[in-house]
Amino acid sequence: QVQLVESGGGLVQAGGSLRLSCAASGGTFSRYGMGWFRQAPGKEREFVATISRSAGTTYYADSVKGRFTISRDNAKNTVYLQMNSLKPEDTAVYYCAARTVNTYYYATDRSYDYWGQGTHVTVFL
Repeated sequence: QVQLVESGGGLVQAGGSLRLSCAASGGTFSRYGMGWFRQAPGKEREFVATISRSAGTTYYADSVKGRFTISRDNAKNTVYLQMNSLKPEDTAVYYCAARTVNTYYYATDRSYDYWGQGTHVTVFL
């Protein structure tokens, strides 16, 4: 059983920055590919970013490329999402997720086995 706890969400003005953290416990963190997803009210959960076990590979949704950066520190069992140049469209609940099996479909939420409870991010004008 893997437990994931997100933190760092909050209220930020458009154009500002925010860094989300996801602390993992249980299992072996370095064995899991990690991802960030987000969901706005009334919308489907969407892929944001993912990072491989050794941090050698990252992928981003087109909507956040150039603005968001995913990283991980396996020694601290933590994955991060640095969000810059935030826009009101980024407002959502952000979820951290862990993937226990390798897959080509890294952007599909069904590919992930463990999820955190989410952290709220609100971007205002």
